[in-house]
Amino acid sequence: MSRNTNAKTQILTFIQKSVKAVSHAEIHQELGNICDRVTVYRVLERLVKEDFIHKIVNIDGVLNYAACNSCLNKHNHNHVHFSCENCKSITCLEKIEFEVNLPPNYIFEEAYFTIKGICSNCNLSINTN
Repeated sequence: MSRNTNAKTQILTFIQKSVKAVSHAEIHQELGNICDRVTVYRVLERLVKEDFIHKIVNIDGVLNYAACNSCLNKHNHNHVHFSCENCKSITCLEKIEFEVNLPPNYIFEEAYFTIKGICSNCNLSINTN
């Protein structure tokens, strides 16, 4: 069992309230007064391990973090992520799942599937100007 710290609670709350996946830099910028950068990394790794959040690798290879919302009985992050070229947001598209069929004797553990394009908010903004 892991202990709850003020930093852990604030970081988890920030991620859960965010409508998009957030990077370590964004978390530290927003909550930097509660702890240093290394502690933020440690808290994020603990939250991932405890299945409160999951990692998303964006198109540029930067790790982002999002709350686990659809992992009810079976923890599963095999859904698609969308990376917007315009606003740089990353969103979980949890209703779009994918299946991986590996050759015999391969064991699937985790995959990162990210679609790059223009999100609906930016698309609406572009088309109304």
